[in-house]
Amino acid sequence: MRAALERLAEARAARRRARIAASLADEDVAAVIEGEDVRASARGLAGRWSRELALREAGRGTEIMR
Repeated sequence: MRAALERLAEARAARRRARIAASLADEDVAAVIEGEDVRASARGLAGRWSRELALREAGRGTEIMR
């Protein structure tokens, strides 16, 4: 039972990462899924990050923009 729940949780997380990457691609931001991380890069992304509160809040507590 526990193994089945772990597989379901991992599948759900993988779908979420794929949706995040697809949403970033829609905004012309290159995204790569590396294990449990979604890495984003695009021209001007760091500047946009610092100007938009919603982006900063979304990434709070993650390893993004180190």
